Amino acid sequence: MRSTLEEVTPKYIIISPVRDEAQYIVRTLESVIGQTIRPAQWIIVDDGSRDQTGEIVDEYAKQYPWITAVHRSDRGRRVAGSGVMEAFYSGYEHVCCDDWNFAAKLDGDVGLDPDYFERCFQHFADDLRLGICGGIMYCEGNGGLKIDKQPLSHVRGAIKLYTRSCWKAIGGLIKNTGWDTVDEIHARMLGFRVRSFPDIKVIHYRPTGAADGAWRDNVKNGCADYVSGYHPVFTVAKCCRRVFQRPYVLKGIAHAYGYLSSYVKKMPKVDNEELIRYIRSQQMKSLFLLNSGWRQASDSRSPGI
Repeated sequence: MRSTLEEVTPKYIIISPVRDEAQYIVRTLESVIGQTIRPAQWIIVDDGSRDQTGEIVDEYAKQYPWITAVHRSDRGRRVAGSGVMEAFYSGYEHVCCDDWNFAAKLDGDVGLDPDYFERCFQHFADDLRLGICGGIMYCEGNGGLKIDKQPLSHVRGAIKLYTRSCWKAIGGLIKNTGWDTVDEIHARMLGFRVRSFPDIKVIHYRPTGAADGAWRDNVKNGCADYVSGYHPVFTVAKCCRRVFQRPYVLKGIAHAYGYLSSYVKKMPKVDNEELIRYIRSQQMKSLFLLNSGWRQASDSRSPGI
């Protein structure tokens, strides 16, 4: 029998690692405050910001008791992946709502419609196998909004929403680059569905990768593939494909550099041999056009892709 939101009001927590988001965070704060279903607790972790981010968060925390402000010292630079997860888990340590049903990782540079979480919860109610969901990202530009293309089978790291059962099954998030790849693959391996829904719009005020630049962003992605245990053959094919994507050539080279430099540095891979075997078997099936959950997921595209 299909469950409905009328049966029980979902209780959820949000954890937001933020750094130097003064330009955007007020809009994010207001969009969460305006939700039709507010979070039981929203923990915002100021990860050593050098602008007014920390002060802005503190002001809102004084007004809304369900907002918790956490401050970390400045490490000297923005660290994508592992740095984000360090800040995330600093916030997770301050969770005081023990009976939450859903957990969200939300960035400080996004805007949500007032019924964003309500609509996500309805999708969870409609599909009891759904473990991770989110909306589709749009970027501002040229006087309007432009869709940020992505597979529907992937939820952007900026707006991840997990059921408690999925969160517990995957053991939370790995504290390294690639966390937002490993979580989804692990969830699918365990029988959960992962989905972004075109009917739910999210405005991303800062374009994807803008904080790091094209080179660093693609190096980070290559590193994430290594940490996630991607098969080398699959990675070669992926890099070759990216050579023909903008920024041309650089994108493929940067991705390859990220993967190879991680190998040379002997960066630790995800500590789950079963998961790595699953990833690689799915990737090889995909390369040889065989039926696989990986290929099916990759074929589910958002509008315009």
